[in-house]
Amino acid sequence: MKIPFIISILQKLVDQIEAVLLVDPECKFVGHITFKNGKRTVFRSNQFNINGFGAAEIAKDKGCSNFLLRHFGYKVPEGKTFFNDYLCKKISNLRNIDEGFDYAKSLGFPVIVKPLNLSQGILVTKVHNKQEYYQVAKKILQITSGFIVERFHLGNDYRVVVLDEEVIITYQRIPLFVVGDGKSTVWELLQKKQVILNKTGRRNIDFEDFRIKKKLQRQKLTFDSALPKGNIVYLLDNANLSSGGEAVDLTETIHPDFQKLAINITKDMGLRLAGVDIITSDITQPMVDYIIIEVNGSPGLLNYASFGELQTQRVENLYLKVLQAMEN
Repeated sequence: MKIPFIISILQKLVDQIEAVLLVDPECKFVGHITFKNGKRTVFRSNQFNINGFGAAEIAKDKGCSNFLLRHFGYKVPEGKTFFNDYLCKKISNLRNIDEGFDYAKSLGFPVIVKPLNLSQGILVTKVHNKQEYYQVAKKILQITSGFIVERFHLGNDYRVVVLDEEVIITYQRIPLFVVGDGKSTVWELLQKKQVILNKTGRRNIDFEDFRIKKKLQRQKLTFDSALPKGNIVYLLDNANLSSGGEAVDLTETIHPDFQKLAINITKDMGLRLAGVDIITSDITQPMVDYIIIEVNGSPGLLNYASFGELQTQRVENLYLKVLQAMEN
């Protein structure tokens, strides 16, 4: 079994700080660290004891997180939460799937429908009509108890990673896409892209993802369509790197306005480490407008690190600072 990315980094870093690393030999991504000064901590994958339990749990719940962000005066998408029939019958005043459709209509299509408490962009979907709404909402309720319907906002998608009042990493996230070569079909181009992702240790693209087929249909394309040379076709609306998206590193060029915004959000949410996801026109320019779409208390950085040596070094530096913060 291949050593998980986070474990390979920790194995390198513990020697620098004279700590001892113990890894569960079965699951490979759960472990224990004993620091030089005797302090101890546990971890699970990229989840460390750097954030308080309450703050980390709130960050996982997109509905609660948005409530607090709105209370603190930050701009978040207009949205509401909706739940499965079981919870709606058990708890009064909860909104059901049909009320979600009425709300979507009131916002005006397209809207974003996304799981209440899942990560990595799973089932986050831009829906355009009633049929798509119910298709997505039912898929979500098959695996979790609730979902959010929120207003769709145009703009570029950025992640800003903050640790203890310092912006460590910033990058733009670009949705999964293929570029035509004048002869290959979309399916063939996607397979070629998968080979490239595999070489850098990234996860597989889900070729059966219904969102890809819907996105192609909206562009009057299929998997069998051959694309003209240089033609760019986006295959998803959400820009998560775990779904095959690309990253443009902007760590050195993020504008101070957005640095301050991300730092303040992290502090107000009671977090020390966070990935703040922002929609705006250009994060390298003075802040005019923005929308906060998520605050992640345990941001995964494997995909970002896969883009090059500089990115890998930045991730290693981040986790070194995390270990030092927990030790001290």
